[in-house]
Amino acid sequence: MVLGDNYVWIVGQVAGGAVCVIDPGEAAPVAASLASARQHLAAILLTHHHADHVGGVAGLQSNTRAPVYGPRHESISRLDRPVGDGDRIDLPDAALTFDVLHVPGHTAGHVAYHGHGSVFTGDTLFGGGCGRLFGGTARQMLGSLRRLAALPPATEVYCGHEYTVANLRFAAQIEPENGELARRLADATRRREDGQPTVPSTIALELETNPFLRCTQPAVIAAAERFAGRALVDETEVFAALRQWKDGWRDEHPPTA
Repeated sequence: MVLGDNYVWIVGQVAGGAVCVIDPGEAAPVAASLASARQHLAAILLTHHHADHVGGVAGLQSNTRAPVYGPRHESISRLDRPVGDGDRIDLPDAALTFDVLHVPGHTAGHVAYHGHGSVFTGDTLFGGGCGRLFGGTARQMLGSLRRLAALPPATEVYCGHEYTVANLRFAAQIEPENGELARRLADATRRREDGQPTVPSTIALELETNPFLRCTQPAVIAAAERFAGRALVDETEVFAALRQWKDGWRDEHPPTA
């Protein structure tokens, strides 16, 4: 992790070979990791334009010619190869291939990268939660989450931040009777107390425990309606109420790790 809670993903098939880096918020820790593993950079992939995801690009490019891939509909300096929905990125030196998914909501041009049984979701889908709506609408974000939720259940989810414990504490207020959620929260809390990450999760686990993927469940609808103080007419309204609730929610017992 860098910047306190940002994940930077270094993805490669073999030690000592070529890799790609996804969302480098800082350059120095990434460069140090590559040097330690004797890996070299084949590409930099960006999910969206926020500084905590692109801040290390310039520093990494100063020592490499690795091309930078990122969403074509966002303003990102040093972007060499703009990509959009349906594009495929082939990185033969690293034996990697990713399909690009446009997943707007957190930002208007946000993309995710899907391949090798994994999806790198940036700030769209988190462990137990989803991103705030900075550049998109509730309808867009819900559509993006549905799209990610339709990936194979065993797909591993690599998100952009270590927010899982707080997200699951919020989720437990919405579905206090969800046993799988309670088990996941206990496990995630233990992991953070031990200084361990809570990610990756899987699409299957998110479908069982993430309220933003469960907007058709009766308990989730009921909780959203209690917060809104009125009946909610469709899934988009349920999602929007949950997102508004989460935006103003504060974790009374933040993790210390």
